[in-house]
Amino acid sequence: MKKLALIIFSVMLLAACGGNHDYSPKPRGYYRIIFPEKSYQPYVSNCPFTFQYPKYAVMEPDKNPDAKPCWLNMQFPQFNGTLHLSYEPIRSKKEFNELVEDAHKLSFKHTVKATGIDEGIINYPEQKVYGIYYSIDGNAASSIQFYLTDSTKNYIRGALYFNSEPRLDSIQPVLTFVKKDVDLMIKSFRWK
Repeated sequence: MKKLALIIFSVMLLAACGGNHDYSPKPRGYYRIIFPEKSYQPYVSNCPFTFQYPKYAVMEPDKNPDAKPCWLNMQFPQFNGTLHLSYEPIRSKKEFNELVEDAHKLSFKHTVKATGIDEGIINYPEQKVYGIYYSIDGNAASSIQFYLTDSTKNYIRGALYFNSEPRLDSIQPVLTFVKKDVDLMIKSFRWK
């Protein structure tokens, strides 16, 4: 009886394994992204700065209860992302040094998930715009951070966040597209 059960089990096992059922899992798919045409407009307000920003972005004041005057959010609704801009007047050399150090610390806070952080110097002496641009690679929450200053009276910090799980492979096309907008914003930045 045991031999018969073993033979039947072996035949069933061989029958189940037969055939050319070549199965390979399909790769994860992502939504198709349709990018708008690049077009820019000036940001003008009572704040001590102006710059060009994309027409498909929405500028709004920061609604956080701790927000200060001239703290702004550049919303990219079609990409579910926000460029947070935080302005601070400079009252002393010590305060300036603390703001620069905070920008550095906040950028390097992403090293847990980042595969690399590149620092680039921003230097436009004709406009008196100086700063550092942090490009953060990998699955970090923020891929772009920067600060701009005139080194005497004004300071602004920017950080780009997407409201989704940070997966570089899925946000890379959008990040590349938005990065060009951030770069143009920085190049067109002027203190009043």
